[in-house]
Amino acid sequence: MTQRIELIDVDSSQIHSIGHDAETNTLAIRFTKGYRENRGPGALYHYANVDAAAFEALRDAESIGRHFGQHIKPFPQQYPYTRIDEPAAPLAQAA
Repeated sequence: MTQRIELIDVDSSQIHSIGHDAETNTLAIRFTKGYRENRGPGALYHYANVDAAAFEALRDAESIGRHFGQHIKPFPQQYPYTRIDEPAAPLAQAA
């Protein structure tokens, strides 16, 4: 069973929301899917071995997407990740 981590929305074009579980040092990132005004929540990933200080640095970064791309994403051996889910596609609207 996958742990549930509370997420907070962030101001980023790449990342929809982030969260952290200090007990397990797990970072949760829900990426943004779509483009421009059609953006919405995308896939959720959990990254292991992310301590509270690393999470706070990400959360407080001027650019969360850039910080993630420089300090977490390039290091899958240090921060192994698991894809948790992909949100359901929106229902087609009736014509």
